[in-house]
Amino acid sequence: MTKISSLTDTYTLSNGVKIPIVGFGTWQTPDGEVAKESVKSAIEAGYRHIDTAAAYGNEDSVGEGIKASSIKRDDLFLTTKLWNADHGYEATKKAMDKSLSELGVDYVDLYLIHWPNPEKFRDNWQEVNAETWRAMEELLKAGKTRAIGISNFRQHHMDELLKTANVTPMVNQIFLNPSELQPEVVAYNDAHDILSEAYSPLGTGKIFGVPELKGMAAGYGKTVAQLVLRWSLQHGFLPLPKSVHADRIKENTDIFDFEISDSDMKTIDGLHGLAGEATDPDTANF
Repeated sequence: MTKISSLTDTYTLSNGVKIPIVGFGTWQTPDGEVAKESVKSAIEAGYRHIDTAAAYGNEDSVGEGIKASSIKRDDLFLTTKLWNADHGYEATKKAMDKSLSELGVDYVDLYLIHWPNPEKFRDNWQEVNAETWRAMEELLKAGKTRAIGISNFRQHHMDELLKTANVTPMVNQIFLNPSELQPEVVAYNDAHDILSEAYSPLGTGKIFGVPELKGMAAGYGKTVAQLVLRWSLQHGFLPLPKSVHADRIKENTDIFDFEISDSDMKTIDGLHGLAGEATDPDTANF
């Protein structure tokens, strides 16, 4: 297992790029001062990995938060994502330029296809994904991103993509927490040297209501959030916790001074469905 002792520890992606093992998520973080201040607080708390997306509508404020911090751009790992309406070769390139402009940066560290099968392209998603990925490979070669990947892809989506891809995705960001382990997807990722990133690692807050986790966290002298984030790391995932409260943002970093026992890991693994499950990308209405 990769050494996990601080927020600045890294996993190594398949192309050699280092990615900090915990990221700060900004999904559902309102654009404006809230997003700016939460990103600034996260960086001050020690995060060096920030995750956003065009669809979140807050790229400009995330960029402002980065600028407001005292950390140099090159010392941060920044991810954004291509939204569903912008699939296709030319549209992908335009969307990347727009995201870079919104963020106020020259490059991102990771660019992801947000969903594999948007409603708009449901009749020919395979061909559209192939063209989208061709554009992303060119963006990688041009230095506009240091790594490329996917999000919410299942095995059949990845199988189709790999038929024409010259570069294997380096990351697959999926809904991943004790309530939804997605074992088939994770196994596929592992077999192809694709890092499994965990969005909603706290189950969009629902995880806090699971009695088994409350009791177990108390036994370790930790919060439920700290317990679940540690669980994610011990599985080799990369969690992306999100908060807009500076105290919680800091609290969620205190996950490196304890280890969950094997028996407790198995107990947590058995909590399927208690805090939501992944959206089916082939039937999602967006």
